[in-house]
Amino acid sequence: MTAQDVFDRQLAAIAAGDLDALLAQYHPEAVVVRFDRVAEGPPAIGELFAAYLEAKPQVEELVAVRTSDDVIFYQARMTVGGNRVETYGTLVLRDGLIWRQTAAARPLA
Repeated sequence: MTAQDVFDRQLAAIAAGDLDALLAQYHPEAVVVRFDRVAEGPPAIGELFAAYLEAKPQVEELVAVRTSDDVIFYQARMTVGGNRVETYGTLVLRDGLIWRQTAAARPLA
């Protein structure tokens, strides 16, 4: 499985609003870092993504994606909670699962 495969599954789970599929992407020792919070481990990451999916995120455009063997770096334009945002993030993989993630968003005018 490639990093691109992991990213494609991530996008599909978000588009479907499928929390179980989304959480299946994460390593048991995963950490997600955002400016508003840090989620460590399955319970905290589950809580974070349950709230995120409630906001009905929709990817409008993938502006850029760069992958290596175990790193995905992306930029996207999205609608989250009715607000248009520019998002940036990094996914670091371990054993074919997301082990570390950073994510940030800024409002679009």
